[in-house]
Amino acid sequence: MKVRGFTLVEMLIALAIFGMLTAAGVTLLTLTARTQQSSERSLGELGELRRLAALLRADLAQAAPRIHRDSDGRPQRSFAGDSGEAEALLLFVRRGWDDGGGGGVQRVGYRLRGGQIDRLAFRRVDGSGNAAAVRLIGDVTMVRLRYRDRDGAWLPRWQPADPTRLPAAVELVSDSAAHGLVRQVFVVGNGR
Repeated sequence: MKVRGFTLVEMLIALAIFGMLTAAGVTLLTLTARTQQSSERSLGELGELRRLAALLRADLAQAAPRIHRDSDGRPQRSFAGDSGEAEALLLFVRRGWDDGGGGGVQRVGYRLRGGQIDRLAFRRVDGSGNAAAVRLIGDVTMVRLRYRDRDGAWLPRWQPADPTRLPAAVELVSDSAAHGLVRQVFVVGNGR
């Protein structure tokens, strides 16, 4: 009686094929994991940009021509806007509150500090007070702001003679490691 089985050569060929299939599977799995990580990072970065745009759009659309007072009781403009060279970018009063309470208006601001853009929500409209800061975008290398007046002119700073006057629109140009150079334009209030 003859026993039939595999020869050593056949076993080596089978092991070599199995090894190649295993190596291909590990390579495919590694590539899939890297692609997933890259996709999650890209979606997170895009989410930062969309969150900044959504908050600015909502805040600026609700901007109110209300003068507020500083900690010494001195009246301050209803809308203060810098060109982007200083830490404070925007400071204004908006209608409504983030959490739905606290009265009819809220003072909010945006700043560039330590390479990140933060949104500030103040507890009180008038006087001093701590602001809750929320990080929106990091690794920002440059911010430039411009303000469109009622006549259609773009200004580097918002400092009208009337302290209750709001700009018609705000242009934000930012440069960051994750997003590159991005230009966004937002309508302020009702655009008038």
